[in-house]
Amino acid sequence: MPQDQIVPAAALRRRLGLPLLVLYGTGVTVGAGIYVLIGAVAGHAGAYSAWAFALASAVMALTAASYAELATRYPVSAGEAAYVRAAFNSRILSRAVGSLRLAIGIISAAAVTLGGAGYISQLIALPSPLLAVAIVAALGVVAAWGILESVILAGFLTLIETGGLVWIIASAAHSGISFSPALFTPPPLDSGTLTGITFASLLAFFAFVGFEDLANIVEEAKSPQRNIPWAMALTLLITTVLYVLIAAISVSAVPPSVLATSPAPLSLVFGAVAGISPTTFSVIAIVSTLNTILAQMTMTARVVYGMAQQGDLPTIAGRVHSRTGTPLIATGLVMLAVAALALAFPLEPLAECTSVATLTLFACVNLSLLRIRSRRTQPDAGIVHVPLWIPLLGLVTCVLMISTALFTP
Repeated sequence: MPQDQIVPAAALRRRLGLPLLVLYGTGVTVGAGIYVLIGAVAGHAGAYSAWAFALASAVMALTAASYAELATRYPVSAGEAAYVRAAFNSRILSRAVGSLRLAIGIISAAAVTLGGAGYISQLIALPSPLLAVAIVAALGVVAAWGILESVILAGFLTLIETGGLVWIIASAAHSGISFSPALFTPPPLDSGTLTGITFASLLAFFAFVGFEDLANIVEEAKSPQRNIPWAMALTLLITTVLYVLIAAISVSAVPPSVLATSPAPLSLVFGAVAGISPTTFSVIAIVSTLNTILAQMTMTARVVYGMAQQGDLPTIAGRVHSRTGTPLIATGLVMLAVAALALAFPLEPLAECTSVATLTLFACVNLSLLRIRSRRTQPDAGIVHVPLWIPLLGLVTCVLMISTALFTP
């Protein structure tokens, strides 16, 4: 690429207001979770799947509050690396955390790519590996086109994917579905049930990955100190309500054992509650997964760019094209990595790996806020200020969920 077409990474432009930020956050979160993972969650938690999503949401809310404060303190791309550096003044730690953030973005995009290929294969008789490569290539081109264009497309797709979930909810209400009694009573305290719910909540935790992506497009947000915290809060609220309702409907309309073995579980649910061919819903599910992949690739490219700007990666990765205003080299590297992982690993191990890595990252974020706040007693003007018990409890819950993942057979 000619040198005169490259400008410094400072060319990233503030083009995203609150509505687009909420659509972006909601889109990447919804597509990453309920469309792809409801079957896996149901396989472990059974009739208590809605409880698993509620537990994952509660853990996520604590860390979301910590992100809201840190994103307003340090409104930069590759935010997690910047938070750790500010807290511990260690380039080694910041590089490790930034690398973990990169791994999460790439692995989660690969997982959702496989989910998208599963839905597409219901309509097109092509090998899944070929579909996965085609998905990554097409969305990589969109991500390289421009941040405003990418987020507008993602916002449009978000309206379709959330509309699909609302359609299921409305159809279930209209059909008078008989909900499972397990939804209205606390789970029994036997070890088998609690272990299943806890492990399912780890998978469900992956379904909430997305709000933190907002911290990594902060340099392209308008009024970031006001809009980023609001976008995070609204994203988490919207997705929690949708997930709990959809999980409750799914395990009531279709046996959990059937959901667990289906490559397109929500299509089965839609067919059961709406009485319409599942093929119709598969199209909506495809849109949803494509939206998440696009958002994850866009965000991950910004992490590469941010780490290059902070000196944690070669400076060439932080270059931004003068016409598109996007980091083309970073986007290309992310495309290659996502395609390679999607071809090499199945869905559930990728989702579980993403959840554990994300919990580790969130533990680091909460610990960083505790460290920063230990040195500052007065709130800073214009910065979200959360009570200290929030990052402390966020750290504890993340460590407990990591332990569950590592020590559950």
